Amino acid sequence: MSTPVLDRTAQTEHPVLDVLADRWSPRAFDAENAVDESKLASALEAARWSPSANNSQPWRFIVARRGTELHEGIHAALMGFNQAWAGNAAVLIVAVAETATADGTPISHAVYDLGQAVAHLSVQAHHDGLVVHQMSGFEPEKIRAIAGLDERFLPMTVIALGDLGDASELPEALKQREVAPRVRRPIHETVVLSA
Repeated sequence: MSTPVLDRTAQTEHPVLDVLADRWSPRAFDAENAVDESKLASALEAARWSPSANNSQPWRFIVARRGTELHEGIHAALMGFNQAWAGNAAVLIVAVAETATADGTPISHAVYDLGQAVAHLSVQAHHDGLVVHQMSGFEPEKIRAIAGLDERFLPMTVIALGDLGDASELPEALKQREVAPRVRRPIHETVVLSA
């Protein structure tokens, strides 16, 4: 499939690594290509090696390839807006935080550490030519039921991963968002104190 290339490079205030400036979150995924398993493995490996407090690694992933019952179940747990496009992704990954140990001790940093693992996953995937889009619009209890997760495991986000698709195939409202300018608030609004 020939996919038009969009230049989505961030216009940063200060220099950053190309892989960070070029990374973005498309909704147009190639609905035909299967995921390159070695690239998926590398993305998961990058997540595995991300930092965590006390090396506790309080993250788990549910990995569902398109065409499987698991992929269909996760897709069904997405809220309507996300269902409109995410089913085309070669892989849907649920990022799960381990919020307590097996003996019930809370892991206060679990969500923070999971976020780092997902960031590592997304940067590695982008480096390898895949695209990633994270979603908070899903029903966690449906995911919990599908995976048989204990209460101490909290589904936090669903990640669409695969090859970039053709934005012209998206519904009109999504098409516009796909090509809209990328914006971020200025650093001076993000840093609340600096001495």
